[in-house]
Amino acid sequence: MADDTVSSGRSNSSCAGACDCDGHRADERGLLAVAMTENAFRPVAAARRPYLIVNPRSGGGKASRFGIAERARELGAQVLLLDPSRPQDLVAVARRAVDDGADLLGVAGGDGTQAVVAGVAAQSGVPFLVVPAGTRNHFAMDLGLDREDPSAALEALTDGVELRVDLGYAGERAFVNNVSFGAYAALVQDPAYRDDKIGTVVRILPEFLARHTGPELVVRAGLLTVDRPDAVLVSNNPYQVDDPAGLGRRAQLDSGLLGVLAARAETPAETVARLRGGQTHGLTNLATSEGVVVDADVPVVPVGLDGEAVTLPTPVRCRISPGTLRVRVPRHRPNVAHAGQPPGWGAIRRVASAVGRTVHGPPPG
Repeated sequence: MADDTVSSGRSNSSCAGACDCDGHRADERGLLAVAMTENAFRPVAAARRPYLIVNPRSGGGKASRFGIAERARELGAQVLLLDPSRPQDLVAVARRAVDDGADLLGVAGGDGTQAVVAGVAAQSGVPFLVVPAGTRNHFAMDLGLDREDPSAALEALTDGVELRVDLGYAGERAFVNNVSFGAYAALVQDPAYRDDKIGTVVRILPEFLARHTGPELVVRAGLLTVDRPDAVLVSNNPYQVDDPAGLGRRAQLDSGLLGVLAARAETPAETVARLRGGQTHGLTNLATSEGVVVDADVPVVPVGLDGEAVTLPTPVRCRISPGTLRVRVPRHRPNVAHAGQPPGWGAIRRVASAVGRTVHGPPPG
């Protein structure tokens, strides 16, 4: 499949604003600006009745290790500690909290749990607090939060600023990072993915892209149609163009654009060659403010919704809601990172090289 790098299906550039040659939004120091500029952050008064949902299983028990529930209560929050043996409807829980007077909703957990409650916060117009107590916490990374110490995010309860970010929707389901189809969704279905996302991608991404079988997909976005891609990633704001696994950063969270990556690989050797070189050949890369429709030849498809394995009826209509989510973050936080390859990408390339030796044979000499 020929390369396509388009914006809204019309232009040959996926960049919006000042970008460097790799499509990264960079400041004058050569650092990738996370989320948005500081002048977009608005000082706010402390919430009077914050409500925090804590998932004790996320991140291997990270919330318990950092005493998230106890610290949040000390700061005046009402805390719901989820019981793993008694699953709850988090949408209903969050809506009930707002009905009872909560003026801030927060989640200490992974991205999948964050997305569910973020959707309620956006609909209710109350601010949302992200406590990165999951395994990867990509949303927190792009917000500039400290993922090594999730308790630091609780400073937003007393000394916070607010920003507005976009929220993606797949049908009626909100997502803060991305929704994946085809081989990417199959990765999420792998039982090992929840415990070791990077390791699972490293282990099986080349084979999944090269040999994936499943429903035949069709992607439509504006004037562009992509037939039978093996893997599709629709993201809340575009990822860097050298990040076909969606493991890295987004330069913005408020561009009002969906990112679309669609990959098609004819042979294992072709897939390996692309991954070994970190190439984007064979990728359709799209940034669009229009809706994206992913259809299939079956009535329902497995998808990965912010890393959670779910099924959705086809066609799946994805859209972005610009600036709909009010996010409360600490006034002081790490908010820049060196632009470069996404976490784990070097490992993926090393695995691809090993697979390449199997496919092509050992190098001469």
